[in-house]
Amino acid sequence: MDVDLRKLRYFVAVAEELHFGRAAARLHIAQPVLSRQIRAFEQELRAELFVRDRRSTVLTEAGRQLLTDARALLASAEALRRRVQRAAHDRQTFTIAFMPGIIVTAEARALAQLHPDLTVGVLRTSWADQAAVVRDGRADVSYVRLPTDQRGLRLRPLFTEPRVVVLPSEHRLAGAASVDLAALGEERLLQDPDAVPEWRDLPNRPSEPAAPRPELNSVEEKLEHVAAYAGVVILPLSTATFYTRPDVVHLPVADLGPNQVCLAWAEENSSPLVPEFVDLAVRQAQPPRPPSTEPGAGL
Repeated sequence: MDVDLRKLRYFVAVAEELHFGRAAARLHIAQPVLSRQIRAFEQELRAELFVRDRRSTVLTEAGRQLLTDARALLASAEALRRRVQRAAHDRQTFTIAFMPGIIVTAEARALAQLHPDLTVGVLRTSWADQAAVVRDGRADVSYVRLPTDQRGLRLRPLFTEPRVVVLPSEHRLAGAASVDLAALGEERLLQDPDAVPEWRDLPNRPSEPAAPRPELNSVEEKLEHVAAYAGVVILPLSTATFYTRPDVVHLPVADLGPNQVCLAWAEENSSPLVPEFVDLAVRQAQPPRPPSTEPGAGL
């Protein structure tokens, strides 16, 4: 049986929203049409994907498995579409993705000088999509900060840099020279705990509060919540010092290891420009130099 990618996209929208009305609005189609498409998809797969009633929509075990596989399949299909379009229109482009705090100007300029007819672009990412952009073809290479999902990727380590905790400027720990990770165990972490596994795995850490963690995709959003005493974040030093503001401070965390930065690209990307850029990146790799490394410096 061939999988209908359109129905698969419809399924992912419903699975992520867990609400047919919101999913239909997101897809810009009528809700009855969406419901019919999902029922037809379930019949094709011979599996129930959702348990539905008047109050809720819940994924079945089969639905959870399909959602796990569907995202990677759709990303692969999108990457294929982008590569075919580039080939069809003979577009000589190369896109470099980067995380906040990382500067890629020198590498982008060097590649452009080697290939005057090449259009070199840059793309800012976040922790949530830093790997996805090379899987779906939006970028040829991506400067990623570990940990990240490495499935379907090749990685080349480049450099490491310290991590710091960002606190409100009037926090009880704000005047300290540094803190231990255990001292942060009772704080509310505003980012995905998988981004800071050392904090996530602290022994005797209190259970998560009843209020759900806000979905914060940008550094700016995280700092706004920190300043409002909603919690703390752990950031690479260069990222913390890039966003200067008077109502938050950053402190070294004495027992927290450095952040590893790698260059990532898709395994199936056969462009000769990729290994050429990898060589450029390795030669120029060095940790960013933040403007201030003094403990407690304002952000």
